[in-house]
Amino acid sequence: QVQLVESGGGSVQAGGSLRLSCAASGRTFSGYSVGWFRQAPGKERLFVAGIKLSAGITYYGDSVKGRFTVSGDNAENMVYLQMNSLKPEDTAVYYCAAKDGLLTVVKTQYKYWGQGTQVTVSS
Repeated sequence: QVQLVESGGGSVQAGGSLRLSCAASGRTFSGYSVGWFRQAPGKERLFVAGIKLSAGITYYGDSVKGRFTVSGDNAENMVYLQMNSLKPEDTAVYYCAAKDGLLTVVKTQYKYWGQGTQVTVSS
């Protein structure tokens, strides 16, 4: 079992930055793929970015490429999402999720989920 806890959300103005953190307990992120997803009110939960730490692989959704950076620290059992040049359309609840095996954008393949953290970007 893996327990995930997100933190770092908040309210910022457009153009600002936030860094989200995802902490794992129960076991390490080693061998897992970790994805960041977001869900705006009334919309489906969408893939934002992901990382497989053991392979050094990252992947980004088109809407965040060049603005967001996903990284991780195996020793600290943490994954981060650095969000720069934020836009109002980035407003959502952000979730981290973990799965065994390959990194994927398919949310139904992720077994473990955090509770989410709210990000609000004002214009």
